[in-house]
Amino acid sequence: MKVLTVFGTRPEAIKMAPLVKKMNKDSRIESILCVTAQHREMLDQVMELFELVPDYDLNIMKPNQTISQITSNVLIGLEEILKKEKPDMILVHGDTTTTFASALAGFYQRIKVGHVEAGLRTYDKYSPYPEEMNRILTGNIADIHFAPTERNRQNLLREAIPDDKIFITGNTVIDALLEVANKPYEFENEVLKDIDFENKRVITVTCHRRENLGENMEHIFSAIKDIAEEFDDTEIIYPVHMNPKVRDIARKILGNTRRIHLIEPLQYQPFVNLMARSYLIITDSGGMQEEAPSLGKPVLVVRKETERPEAIEAGTVKLAGVSRDTIYRMTKELLTDKDAYEKMAHAANPYGDGHACERIIEILVQYEQQAAHSD
Repeated sequence: MKVLTVFGTRPEAIKMAPLVKKMNKDSRIESILCVTAQHREMLDQVMELFELVPDYDLNIMKPNQTISQITSNVLIGLEEILKKEKPDMILVHGDTTTTFASALAGFYQRIKVGHVEAGLRTYDKYSPYPEEMNRILTGNIADIHFAPTERNRQNLLREAIPDDKIFITGNTVIDALLEVANKPYEFENEVLKDIDFENKRVITVTCHRRENLGENMEHIFSAIKDIAEEFDDTEIIYPVHMNPKVRDIARKILGNTRRIHLIEPLQYQPFVNLMARSYLIITDSGGMQEEAPSLGKPVLVVRKETERPEAIEAGTVKLAGVSRDTIYRMTKELLTDKDAYEKMAHAANPYGDGHACERIIEILVQYEQQAAHSD
């Protein structure tokens, strides 16, 4: 079976790297890897960590590129690759513009599409933007759906996706996380080297979503500043996203505040280790809602909604919204109420056991065998 995997951003690379590595070693699969480099530098860091070399690199990233440019460049770039390779299946992941454009390119060539991390929904097409529509459109194109959870499967069934095309696998991010977290590591970052992780409560922050840019982000950062000024035993680490708009707001509100450290984005291995040594996480990232609970870290999500309600139901994640007062209050509770903290820290992670990649490979092989038999 010839499988072409396509991804372009750091989160996709993290979640697909363990799957690609396993397919590379499986004699039943001819594995081909294409990266779009929607995020160039951050993607390369993950590729190096997982020791992956792409067969094709579209290298589409340009300064201030628009969503339309990403979409059209991926479509055009993939066309010749698909005509040349003629894979049995294209594998895409999640909800990026690379994901949707790659699925569409496969459809145009009548090549089957497999969607890893299928079935996540907020049912608000502008939040997260453009990810919500990317995953809905990809779901309508895909021939086979790898859903992390039962709730994701139910979402797909409501959209008339055939039940026999949906498979619950867990999330591949747990496979990646456990592989990296089990390796010994010492920080090289000068700021992190000097943090007293033993005696300080470290709060790791990430915030970059398009829908949070502007007033929402100002509220989020103001709440974080309030916490830093009130709690002397905290250290707040914020690896600031490369987006200039995010950086401007971060510098304006959080710059020059004691115990708040604005650092450059971290590669995946140091970031996993930072999460593992943190007291709690404040984030608008989707992936961290899945990862941090596997490390026993409570997560406050600074968004108005989440496509990962399983984590809220399990108690590993709380939705804090984008109100300054609410974010401050919920963070303060975890810093002052030991029972509330322990309840979140010890809740079971609903996103899997670290064996999602193995399940996906077996399903792919079985799917191809059934397709060959029906032919």
